[in-house]
Amino acid sequence: MKKLLMTASSFAHIESFHLPYLAGFKALGWELHLACGGEARAIPDAAAVLPLPFEKSFTAPGNFRACAMLRRQMRRERYDLVIAHTSLAAFFTRLAAAGLRPRPRVINVMHGYLFDDETPFLRAAVLKAAELLTAPWTDLVLTMNEYDTRWARAHRAGKQIRQIPGMGVDAEKLLASPAREIPGAAEGDFVLVYPAEFSKRKNQTMLIRAMALLPERVKLLLPGEGALLEECRRLARELGLEKRVLFPGYVREIGALLARADAAVTASRSEGLPFNVIEAMLMGLPVAASRVKGHTDLVTDGETGLLFPFGDEAAFAGAIQKLLDDGALRARLGARGREAAQAYRLEAVFPQVMDAYCSLI
Repeated sequence: MKKLLMTASSFAHIESFHLPYLAGFKALGWELHLACGGEARAIPDAAAVLPLPFEKSFTAPGNFRACAMLRRQMRRERYDLVIAHTSLAAFFTRLAAAGLRPRPRVINVMHGYLFDDETPFLRAAVLKAAELLTAPWTDLVLTMNEYDTRWARAHRAGKQIRQIPGMGVDAEKLLASPAREIPGAAEGDFVLVYPAEFSKRKNQTMLIRAMALLPERVKLLLPGEGALLEECRRLARELGLEKRVLFPGYVREIGALLARADAAVTASRSEGLPFNVIEAMLMGLPVAASRVKGHTDLVTDGETGLLFPFGDEAAFAGAIQKLLDDGALRARLGARGREAAQAYRLEAVFPQVMDAYCSLI
């Protein structure tokens, strides 16, 4: 029986994006092990789980302990294949595999939101150095957007480079969600939705400030949790927008909110190939997105959505005003976006990703 080890910074990441692939490997007769940050969770189809002491800072002691644990695990289990997700876990997973005899084949799935041409030099240098240092022990790099593909090929970040269309969205489940009433949003309100972790990169604060430039009937719905949630709540109160910026918390069935919304927005600093944009497009919502990598792979300005310069409150408000004023534009962007998003449905993506995974065996 062949053995697979899949790693990530958290078990939640595996649960959110990779369960279909665990099921796919199990159907092929593989034994599946997971090693992730945080407390151990019961994950469907996993024969074993190993909790790791990952910490966000690359140089934190817990990460090097996690690396040592992974190396012992690889020696003991002699995996046929290791698939690493998320940059921090991928770096220490590949470091753990360095010099092993025999060494398992290693795939780095580059989710792609940590650096681009606008990233501050020192941060970008550290992140890029981590990729290049571990390139000799990376048999395959899977990228999700054009920027990362070009960068990985130019810098030989692995022995092989392949681009995949993300991990796939379960459209059947998404589209089956009934519309959900939104406390604080009345009939006639124009509802914008941005489901995301509250973080500096996701940039919810810009959207909140921009709401002051838009008519009263525009409401901003921000489902999610995260380190900056309370800061965003406080900002909304300080600007007198507490009745127009809504915080429903973590929402598992996001399709129910998308079904009620009038448009989807995202202000992120950078992305890989964001699920929230694909989900909104599949639901036929017009999308207004910051002009950054990941978004530009999905949204063609004026065709499948509207793009605005990152951090530009006035440009964002202008894009929303266009959608507010022009129902025909909303309908056209939504329809074309839905058509473009079909390529990212799970049933279309799954065979491509599994083919890439299994290409090393």
